[in-house]
Amino acid sequence: MQLGMIGLGRMGADLVRRLMRHGHRCVVHDVQPAAIDVLQNAGAVGAASIDEMMSLLEGPRILWLMVPAGAVEAALADLWSRLAPGDIVIDGGNSYCRDDMKRSVELGSKGIHFVDVGISGGTSGLARGYCLMIGGEEDVVVYLTPLFTALACDAHDAREDAGKHATHDIGLATDSSAATAQSGYLYCGLHGAGHFVKMIHNGIEYGMMAAYAEGLNILRCANVGTQKQEVGAEVTPLRHPEYYQYTFDLADIAEVWRHGSVIDSWLLGKVAEMLRTDPTLAQFAGRVSDSGEGRWSVEAAIDEGVPAPVLSAALYARFASRGQSVFADKLLSAMRYAFGGHLDIATPRDA
Repeated sequence: MQLGMIGLGRMGADLVRRLMRHGHRCVVHDVQPAAIDVLQNAGAVGAASIDEMMSLLEGPRILWLMVPAGAVEAALADLWSRLAPGDIVIDGGNSYCRDDMKRSVELGSKGIHFVDVGISGGTSGLARGYCLMIGGEEDVVVYLTPLFTALACDAHDAREDAGKHATHDIGLATDSSAATAQSGYLYCGLHGAGHFVKMIHNGIEYGMMAAYAEGLNILRCANVGTQKQEVGAEVTPLRHPEYYQYTFDLADIAEVWRHGSVIDSWLLGKVAEMLRTDPTLAQFAGRVSDSGEGRWSVEAAIDEGVPAPVLSAALYARFASRGQSVFADKLLSAMRYAFGGHLDIATPRDA
């Protein structure tokens, strides 16, 4: 199939590379000419402008947007007058599912199809394949199946996955939806469904990351009993320092958990790799961004009346990592001083 890819960042560029590996023809455009040149040298057809891209695509045209959620509206506005009935617009970014619903109605009024695709796999997706969560008109999604199968999984990988499932007494799936799920892509429902599923996926991701980070931090501090303890009215003494005399190699622990452990995951492999190359994580500032999906997941939980304390706490931890709790922390210190007369001072562990 032929498609136009708009947005050639790390994800967009790798999607193009993987599609071309499977024989699909890609016309590419980005606001950075250098990004176009790189993929043109790899075999894609470069387009210096949207007009040029549209002229190079055969009808009905497939346009895949791989831009930040905040840039989708502007990209669609740029495309609006250039689109024709029957064209298909795919949003592969992390857009809000409610925006998908609105955009599908607007584009549908002009006879243009809209498909939302939540994508997981990060920078490893080029080699491993991606997990795709898809929303839109089912017949349009079926038409686009060759693209999704190319991005999600090689046929060899699909057979290996099927073999793994077969050994766990759950049997191989016979319905088409479950079969595609085993290959790494799934039609989730009408417009917005793909991004809704991806939204919850990322909320879970926040919680998993927080759990690994908190657990490994407890292990890192398990040598607190070997350190000189501060004595004062405002410091709770460590009652049994003899219980905290351990010095652990966190990289080794993360690695051993990857072999036979119930908390093994691809993410844990990345943790082990990072701790091996940078044990103190000196290159990282400790600020963690959130691109919206965690917030939307918590909002959905509230709307549905569903408790989600882990996801909520993980989201708030990201806010705190960016300094959003500094004033509250200072106010806590001030209140303690106001009624207790004690000034909290930084300890070596706080530094």
